[in-house]
Amino acid sequence: MGSVRKASAWLGLVDDNDDERYYDDDYSEGTESGDAWVTDPRVKVATDTAEEKGRRIGTVTPDSFRDARVIGELFREGVPVIVNLTAMEPADAKRVVDFAAGLVFGLRGSIDRVSTRVFLLSPADTEIVTADPAAHRSDGFFNQS
Repeated sequence: MGSVRKASAWLGLVDDNDDERYYDDDYSEGTESGDAWVTDPRVKVATDTAEEKGRRIGTVTPDSFRDARVIGELFREGVPVIVNLTAMEPADAKRVVDFAAGLVFGLRGSIDRVSTRVFLLSPADTEIVTADPAAHRSDGFFNQS
C-alpha cells in the first residue's frame, strides 16, 4: 500500500482492506459457538513446561510471620525459594529466618544468603553454582591491558 493510500485510510477517506490478506478464514470469522478462544494444543504455556521439568523458582516477600507458611509449602514441593525479608520488621525477619533454617534442616536442603535480608532456600536435589569473579578475569575477557 502506498503512502498516500495509507494516509487516506488513516483519515478514513478510503477503506483499508490491505490487511485482510494476512488472516486465514478460520481466524477472521471467530468462533461460531461463542466460546472463549482456545490455545492451540501444540503450544505449551511457559509455566506448564517449567512445572513439568521441575524448573520453577518461588519468590516470597513476606509482610509478617504468617507468610512463612507459603515458604514452607513451596519448599516442601521441591521448589527453590528466594525469600526477600527487606519489607519486614527485624524481629519478624529473624523468626522467618529461624523457620527457614528449620525447614532446610528437616528436608536436608541448604540456605544461602543472596544479599542483605534476601535468602535462597534450595532443596536437597538442587545444585547451587557460584561464580568466582577471579576465575572469569583469568581468561582475559575483561582484561583491559
